[in-house]
Amino acid sequence: MNRRRLLEKALASPKSLRFDEAVALAEALGFRLARTSGSHHIFVHQDVPELLNLQTVRGKAKPYQVSQLLKLVERYNLQLGDEA
Repeated sequence: MNRRRLLEKALASPKSLRFDEAVALAEALGFRLARTSGSHHIFVHQDVPELLNLQTVRGKAKPYQVSQLLKLVERYNLQLGDEA
């Protein structure tokens, strides 16, 4: 799925986003995986002072964490990387 569609899917229904889609969206927005501790995948972004935590539950991303990602996008005006 392309990056724009992932963002649209996350905005439309955070509950339906799979974990791998949430990770792909975070990476497309410029986040990088800093560390993993158990099920917690901690992402950092050079322009965002806050950490992003994503967890998987039976292959799905936790909806509240997807919402937190979307709030970071809005708060820091993050843009999708070049679609290549």
